[in-house]
Amino acid sequence: MEALSWDGVRLAYRDQGSGSPPMLFVHGWCCDHTYFAPQIEHFSARHRVISVDLRGHGESDKPEQDYTIGGFADDLAWMIRQLELEPPVIVGHSMGGVIAFEMAARHSACVGAVVGVDAPMIPANSLGNRAAGLLEGLKKSGYQDVVRGFVKGMFLPTDDAERKVQIADHMAQAPQHVMVSALEETLINYDTGASAASCTRPALLINSNPHSVNIDRLSELCPQVAFGQTVGSGHFNQLEVPEQVNSMIERFIQVSPTSTR
Repeated sequence: MEALSWDGVRLAYRDQGSGSPPMLFVHGWCCDHTYFAPQIEHFSARHRVISVDLRGHGESDKPEQDYTIGGFADDLAWMIRQLELEPPVIVGHSMGGVIAFEMAARHSACVGAVVGVDAPMIPANSLGNRAAGLLEGLKKSGYQDVVRGFVKGMFLPTDDAERKVQIADHMAQAPQHVMVSALEETLINYDTGASAASCTRPALLINSNPHSVNIDRLSELCPQVAFGQTVGSGHFNQLEVPEQVNSMIERFIQVSPTSTR
């Protein structure tokens, strides 16, 4: 992978394909750029595609620090400027989708449009209630088993069983300080409503479960947001049913008045 260094922190990325509008893929909590492999292969045939390893993840550096949504957004906006990208369509999975909306609110000049793939924007109350107990488990010595159990619960019984085990094992290898800080920020400290209300860019949210977010409230705060739902997949729908996710993103790009069109 290529890398840029900002304040001594190495930020890894891949730069593939060509074509406008460019696209920036942002993975979720404890993941890396490979979690968008089907989308990168599909869209790099017609678009310039940047896929990143967020600070603390993958091949990027993992310093001891707080991992905040605003900090992730600042990193990516800086990378966009360094790579001299036209404002890209930012596609984020899970926590990456929250980061995408924060970028639209915080660095709007760097953003053409945003897509959240199963992102917890205005999450249901049950998600927030579960987060406190999960965080307590992540702070203990057996945190890797806690992660595996949590991740396996994101899948449907019909999802690929081998993929479920591989993803749970991979995510459990993330540094403990990164997973605790990033999850606490995403599910407890961060106000997704504020970024949704400040987002003026075209936006799409692709859910696997329509009850995981407060759609009415999100529509009120961000009236331009469009919604899609995948069928027959759990949380990692970009990997389980990539043809559904890709077609929705493709159509969204075609009909959205992004700043790069």
